[in-house]
Amino acid sequence: MIVILNRAAGTPGGEDEESNANITAAFAAHGAEIRIVQPDESTDLAALAQAAAGDAERVVVAGGGDGTVSAVAAALAGSGKTLGVLPLGTLNHFAKDLRIPLDLPAAVETIVRGRTAEIDLGEVNGRRFINNSSLGLYPGIVASREAQQDRLARGKWSAFFWSTLRAFRHFPFLNLRITVEGKQVVRRTAFLFVGNNEYQMAGFKLGGRSCINASKLGLYLTHRTGRFGLFRLAFRALIGRLEQAEDFESFCVEEATIETRRPSLLVAIDGEVTRMETPLHYRVCPAALRVLVPQSSD
Repeated sequence: MIVILNRAAGTPGGEDEESNANITAAFAAHGAEIRIVQPDESTDLAALAQAAAGDAERVVVAGGGDGTVSAVAAALAGSGKTLGVLPLGTLNHFAKDLRIPLDLPAAVETIVRGRTAEIDLGEVNGRRFINNSSLGLYPGIVASREAQQDRLARGKWSAFFWSTLRAFRHFPFLNLRITVEGKQVVRRTAFLFVGNNEYQMAGFKLGGRSCINASKLGLYLTHRTGRFGLFRLAFRALIGRLEQAEDFESFCVEEATIETRRPSLLVAIDGEVTRMETPLHYRVCPAALRVLVPQSSD
């Protein structure tokens, strides 16, 4: 099998050669041979993923964070290849939702001895995602964070903190027309969150998914809620009473169209930010990806 390793997400071990040796040894312990490839100045992650989708290896492993896994998954969708996940990022939401172990030996065992599951992907204007996409506050924060990292040489989390403060100080609103299941709603909102399947929006499992194969999108947004209203909603979510909030809405649909007067919007897709022309058309792609999960996973 081939392993696409993105060191920008962080890898186990120390130097590159040692990390490669650790990963190779973990697979060899299960009798599996691998070929490791990494993005560099001449070949980016997307190009490696596209090449892997056309290569002879039956299993393509994405080693990195959710952004890395998302890029590889988008290339493999519909190719007949199976995705393996080495969760080497900071948050690893996708691996957690699929119950894939986060430590290297157990994750490798899942890839070698796990079973294949077919899961859904989300899509916005032709670009597919494994976790979620969002508009409004979050993509603005990420874009500002990246700019601060480049201009001011700040660390990731320091830049994120200052970018979040700036976003809440200015607190921009979006005026959106949302079409779902033949109905239109007009909303003025600080954010719109679109999940690949439904997300848990209250309680201790906040931000997780119970399944990724129900062929649905989960849409979540506020309605004319200011900065203090967001903190109130966050508190309601933690105590499990978000559904009682009049200024929070959710939809469970197969597709949705988002219109605005702006010709383009910043869109976050699995943590990566890009600018897209409007309108935005979201849809679910049922059973679009084959992925290796633990034998005991539901």
